[in-house]
Amino acid sequence: MLLNIIKEHIEITPGVCGGKPRITGHRIRVQDIVIWHEQMGLSPDEILYHHPSISLSDVYAALAYYHDHRDEIRQQIDADEEFARKLKAQTPSLLQQKLKNPQHG
Repeated sequence: MLLNIIKEHIEITPGVCGGKPRITGHRIRVQDIVIWHEQMGLSPDEILYHHPSISLSDVYAALAYYHDHRDEIRQQIDADEEFARKLKAQTPSLLQQKLKNPQHG
C-alpha cells in the first residue's frame, strides 16, 4: 500500500530531469526536496510555501522515497555537486575575469 502511495507522487522518466526521481508532473527532483530540507533546513511547510504547485503529500513522499533509497539519492547529490565544482573551476566569474584583466572592462 505505501509503495502505491509513493508511486502516486514520485515518478522516474528517462530524459526528464536526467531520469532522476521527481515529483509527478513537475521538474522538482527528490534530491531537491532533500537538499532544501536537510541542508537548507526548510520544513515541509516552508518547501510548500516556496513551491505551491506541489502538495504537502508530494514533499513527504519525496522524503519517504529518499529514506528508502538513501544511497542512490546521496550519490546523485554528490555527483551533481562535483559537476558544479568542475564547471565553476573551468568558468571563472565575470568579476574574476575583470580582476585578472582590468584593462578590458
